[in-house]
Amino acid sequence: MKYFIVIAFIAGICALAQAEEQTCQVDIQSACGQSSNGGVKNCNARYGAIGHLEHKMEDYIQLQLKKSYEYMLMATHFNSYQMNRPGFKKLYQDMSDRAFDDTIDLIKQVTRRGGTVDFSKPNTHGIAHPPEVHLSELESLARALDNEKELTQGAIHVHTSATHASSESRVHDPEMAHYLQDNFLSKQAASVRKLSGYANDLSKLVSVREPSLSVYLFDEYLQKQ
Repeated sequence: MKYFIVIAFIAGICALAQAEEQTCQVDIQSACGQSSNGGVKNCNARYGAIGHLEHKMEDYIQLQLKKSYEYMLMATHFNSYQMNRPGFKKLYQDMSDRAFDDTIDLIKQVTRRGGTVDFSKPNTHGIAHPPEVHLSELESLARALDNEKELTQGAIHVHTSATHASSESRVHDPEMAHYLQDNFLSKQAASVRKLSGYANDLSKLVSVREPSLSVYLFDEYLQKQ
């Protein structure tokens, strides 16, 4: 019986030593030893599912940056002397600034978790051709609403990957899921609701015989928001 206990104890120590091979402490001990090459690759901020989520977050960052650029072009379009819609200009400039700020915040979140963001590689959300932004007021609201739904789906995609592991080797990442829930999903839901309301209200206003005054008053309303 004692012999069995001793064997089990030695096996446990060996298993523990093997589990610690990928830890920062082992790296430090090796770095300080005479046979060290100075490597401490495991002393990083990576944990949870960051390895699985890193590329998905990178795609979402690229999508946010693309929408910021598109909203900026829409704001410029409505700020021209031909359109002269300061309310619509304000709406889309605010949305462009928000998307850009979200891009910066997402980059900070990824790097805080030990990941990296590579803007040099090709991505599916790159801007090969400038988007069509010479739209009417109602068409622009429809475009903006579609954009916000696309951003919402992007956040849901990353959130789902963080909360539902598809294999035993892929761990959950509740911290990343909580970050997306607090900073994006609720905000995107509010943005979709606001723009859908704007689109439905303006569609009723432009259905009259002479809609120019209605559109002007709606633009005045947007300036005050």
